[in-house]
Amino acid sequence: MEWQQLEYFQVLAKIQHMTRAAEQLSISQPALSRSIARLEDELGVPLFERQGRSISLNRYGEIFVKRVHNIMREYQNGLHEIQEIIDPNHGEVSLGFLHTLGTNVVPDLIMHFRKQYHDIHFKLKQNHTHLQLKQLRSGELDLCLLADMEVEKPIQWTELWREELFAIVPTWHPLATRRSITIKELANEPFILLKKEYALRIQLDNMFNKAHFEPTITFEGDEVATVAGFVAAGLGVSILPDGEEINSKRIVKIHISDLKLERIIGMAWSEGRYLSPATKQFQQFILDYFKKEQSKK
Repeated sequence: MEWQQLEYFQVLAKIQHMTRAAEQLSISQPALSRSIARLEDELGVPLFERQGRSISLNRYGEIFVKRVHNIMREYQNGLHEIQEIIDPNHGEVSLGFLHTLGTNVVPDLIMHFRKQYHDIHFKLKQNHTHLQLKQLRSGELDLCLLADMEVEKPIQWTELWREELFAIVPTWHPLATRRSITIKELANEPFILLKKEYALRIQLDNMFNKAHFEPTITFEGDEVATVAGFVAAGLGVSILPDGEEINSKRIVKIHISDLKLERIIGMAWSEGRYLSPATKQFQQFILDYFKKEQSKK
């Protein structure tokens, strides 16, 4: 069964005259007759009662035409939906990002972007780096903002910015008055860290290994805000990027002098996977946005 046969049948069912239907379809009357005959052969039943060139739907035709109308409507709806998606000024972008970027980075990005492209919408997912990469590979996400880590093809990653990692202690801690410390000064402290699968945790574990000490970990959290909250309560110390989660009334951030500790954030996408024009617009906007931000520093 061909799509064209359904179109011919729908027009003929509406006009109920072979010659006039053929004229509207810009085909010959014999070609229309052959197409309808093939359709009836495939279905195994006649669809029309024929009286010369005038015809009318029989009971099989009445049943089938309702289904064809539904098929055509779904097709048109799908076509319209796809056209909206591929329109560079419309469509939807599926974006994944780290929890820590949800406080201001991602909202600011989208706010500035939508000043130019207000008809482009976003499907947003917050998660840690490993799960984002999994969703990127499966096609659930178009773009991801995540921490630097080893990625395998077809995933592509490009750096956007870097941010210093600080020692974080409660305000009443003995080290809280210091402007800088060495990593060894934290060796005997209880630590509050993110869980092992998180990119920041992987980075810190590598750092602890190079510094030749194994931290005592009292709690592992899912979000930076949770880690910061436990530190504020005096349950341990941590190493975190500066951000909205760092409450200066309850927590102090301290520079670590003997190590260059940075978290590198970048954008990832799946090479070879189709990106809609709207997604490409946002991808380029992100690159330009952070290039400008870096030039200001």
